[in-house]
Amino acid sequence: MADIADVKKLKVLLGMDTGSSSEKDVFVEFALETARENILNYCHIEKIPEGLATTVIQMAADIYRERQYGSEDMPVQVSSVKVGDTSTSFGNASAEYAQNLFKKYRAVLNRYRRVVFR
Repeated sequence: MADIADVKKLKVLLGMDTGSSSEKDVFVEFALETARENILNYCHIEKIPEGLATTVIQMAADIYRERQYGSEDMPVQVSSVKVGDTSTSFGNASAEYAQNLFKKYRAVLNRYRRVVFR
């Protein structure tokens, strides 16, 4: 369950109204929980350390914006542009999404990552 203070911080970062509860709160909470789960799994830890508190919120904001929660359409990105005779192609953004998300936070997360032997 997402912390109320974290939900409020994330809503401020996303430019949302923090005064009252809305249907978007579900999406905000889901983005926070997804960010926490991703960090816990990547770092092989059971609890988010205090040093990663802001990273969770930053990652949740990126997840919320990237995934466009609340929209029925799948997020797309421009995959190619051709200037002569003007051609633009769009592709699915999810393939590069996870790779780019962790690349952005890898340096911070690696400080808290534990080695797991299987």
